[in-house]
Amino acid sequence: MSQDNHWMQQALQLAERARAANEVPVGALIVLNDQVVGEGYNQPISQQDPTAHAEIIALRHAATALNNYRLLDTTLYVTIEPCMMCVGAMIHARVKRIVFGALEPKAGAIESRMTLLNQSFLNHQITHTSGVLAHECGLIMSNFFKEKRK
Repeated sequence: MSQDNHWMQQALQLAERARAANEVPVGALIVLNDQVVGEGYNQPISQQDPTAHAEIIALRHAATALNNYRLLDTTLYVTIEPCMMCVGAMIHARVKRIVFGALEPKAGAIESRMTLLNQSFLNHQITHTSGVLAHECGLIMSNFFKEKRK
C-alpha cells in the first residue's frame, strides 16, 4: 500500500529524531481518517522513563488529541516490531491496525519472539502488516548500533 509507505516515511523521520537525541531510533505515529493524531519517538533515556517507547508516547498523544483513551479505528505505524509492553498498550487502547517496518528478533511481540495478537483470550483483535520499508527501518537501527560499538 502506498499509503502505508507514506506514513512509514514519517515514522522514519521520527526515528531519526530519536537517533539525533542518542536514543534507540524508533519512531511511531497514529493515523485516523488520514490525519496524524499522535506521534512519538523513543525517549526512555532522556525522560528517565522505561515506558517512554515511541509507541507509548504516540498512544498518549493520540488519546489526548482525541480526548479518549480508546483509539478506535486508528492505525499505528512504527519502524520496528513492537515489544510486549507496547502491544499490550495498543490492545488496551483498541487500536485497529498496526503497521511496522523491520522485525525485532530479540523482543518483537507480534511475529519474532511472540505472537501476542493471535491469542484467543484477548477481548480486542488487532490486524497487522509487517515489512513496510523494512530495509530502511532496519538500516537506521543497525547503523545506530554500529556507531555505538565504535
